[in-house]
Amino acid sequence: MKKTSEQIAGHPIVAPQLGRSALSWRHGYGTDSDGHDTNAYFAPTRVLTKDTKSLIIYFSRSGSTELLAAKLAKQTGADLLEITVRDPYPARYLETLNRANNEREGGDYPEPDLNLPDLSQYQTIYLGYPIWAMTLAHPMVAFLTTHGAALAGKKIIPFMTQGGYGAGDSVQRIGHLLATQGVTADLLTRPLVVNGNAVDLADGEIRRWLAQLEVEANE
Repeated sequence: MKKTSEQIAGHPIVAPQLGRSALSWRHGYGTDSDGHDTNAYFAPTRVLTKDTKSLIIYFSRSGSTELLAAKLAKQTGADLLEITVRDPYPARYLETLNRANNEREGGDYPEPDLNLPDLSQYQTIYLGYPIWAMTLAHPMVAFLTTHGAALAGKKIIPFMTQGGYGAGDSVQRIGHLLATQGVTADLLTRPLVVNGNAVDLADGEIRRWLAQLEVEANE
């Protein structure tokens, strides 16, 4: 696995997709993980301060979304909170694919393993996730189903890694999951979407996206 030069919460980020050509990457097909959703060797990311007004909440299976979260935190100064589930996804890609297919078909999503902090100080929540089957990764579905009420009244800004086919209906799914819980939030429909094998090159893309958000906020 490729260890990047960047860190999150003091530990290195490992992301096997990075640097792979489009031909060998195959839109993310076959990308293995550490078998603990980035947490085989380090504790889940939890960087919370007293005064910061923005929080990045993310799930990452194989490290690319974690790297994107780290880059976003560097540019925004936001706090960080990683979503984990009680039963992590397998290291082998095909095993994870089979499990995810069964979860989606049965509507049986994983159980979050997360001690959610008090979110009252935060005005903006960045939600980060990989795209699975053209929609929201299942741990993010589980997080929103379990903890979505805590996002009421917040500005919700999605960002994601994907395998070459775009955001799918993931942003709409976020809005639907919040609405089913009676949650009113300001959901930004212009997400940051980055190829999973190119996150290490995304600094400029992130900067331009954030600048555009600032322009839109002032219009």
